[in-house]
Amino acid sequence: MKKIALVSHGCAKNLVDSELILGILAQNGYEITLNEDETDVVIVNTCSFICDAERESIRSILELVEQGKKVVVTGCLAQKHPEELKKEIPELAAVVGTTDFTKIVEVLKKIDGEFVSEVSENPEYIYPENVERQQITMGASSYIKIADGCNYRCGYCIIPYLRGDYHSRKIDDIVTEAKNFVKKGVTEIILVAQDTTGYGVDIYKKPMLPKLLEELNEIQGLGWIRVMYAYPTQMSDELLDTISRLDKVVKYVDIPLQHSHPEMLKLMSRPSFDYRPMIENIRKRIPGVSIRTAFIVGYPGETEEHFEHLCEFVRDMKFDRMGVFKYSREKGTPSYKMQNRVGARLANQRYKKLMEIQQGISIERNKSFVGKLVPCIIECYSDEGEVIARTQFDAPEIDGVVNIKTDKHVVPGDIELVRITGATEYDLMGEI
Repeated sequence: MKKIALVSHGCAKNLVDSELILGILAQNGYEITLNEDETDVVIVNTCSFICDAERESIRSILELVEQGKKVVVTGCLAQKHPEELKKEIPELAAVVGTTDFTKIVEVLKKIDGEFVSEVSENPEYIYPENVERQQITMGASSYIKIADGCNYRCGYCIIPYLRGDYHSRKIDDIVTEAKNFVKKGVTEIILVAQDTTGYGVDIYKKPMLPKLLEELNEIQGLGWIRVMYAYPTQMSDELLDTISRLDKVVKYVDIPLQHSHPEMLKLMSRPSFDYRPMIENIRKRIPGVSIRTAFIVGYPGETEEHFEHLCEFVRDMKFDRMGVFKYSREKGTPSYKMQNRVGARLANQRYKKLMEIQQGISIERNKSFVGKLVPCIIECYSDEGEVIARTQFDAPEIDGVVNIKTDKHVVPGDIELVRITGATEYDLMGEI
């Protein structure tokens, strides 16, 4: 039986798909590796959210083709550009769409004789519950995809056109998967979807994230539960009170707002209302909460007045964590044909200014931890022998870390009390 390699690009949701692909291969007797040098067949699971992500995926594909590998392209790039990929890179063995990866074994059986295209014209993501994921990243944390697809049509986003409408998984299936991860030594589970707060509406006829959190909170041996990608209109008092009340649910709310000015929000096809009362309500109902958000600058039609409104909003709200993205013009999105485009240079200036504002807020926030004892999840040891950890207020890979000096032997996945001794804009220093 052939050995197959896999290269995974993109977000945590894509990582889950990569692990499902590996699970399908393992179930069918394939030997799998993450080292492409060990085999001549490589699956590249791609991202196509913005231009930079596409370029990274294409670079990876071209390098493998130049090495003479048989390359199977899966994921968002394959869904978005199946014909163009085959035309521009004729050496490709196959393209497989975002919702067709369950057919990966049939595809692999055909690639010796012909180019294979398995891309659904109308994608509809149904999670394959009969597949046991093969984890790529073994550590303290694991992602669980509670839904996929999206019913919103934000002006800048290609995802609904690549993954179809929103489909939730059943609570029992999610809880079973979480229990299996805990048995394997996972301490923190991170719930992901295009929109986690809409979870359950399609199959249970009402938002069921609070109920799901209740069930997950009962799992013996689980340390932390984290929710990512909340949507502004779904931040109900019931959900906030549930996050506040449950001991294993970290006091962290990730709610990408994208902009603050109502005119810009309308242009983006986002919920257009004053977000300040909502942010104040989150902080009131979840004492000590850390709020992460993200904004887009340089969207078509953004004037200096709109941008200054956003700067003032960020200064006032003092978000604990914040990401900023420069608008990326994506073919197939509603904003692609919009006029009044913002030049790349001006978008870059706005990006830098907003990030500078946030850095000032972030350093003050981080300094407030100095001298305190804070529970931290142990991630790993650095090459210099320091322990790398995270507070409950930091999601892996996108937020900060705690660099710890200690003579004590600690184990990745354990949650330890750490005394914070120093702070920078993004990271903390501590000791055990």
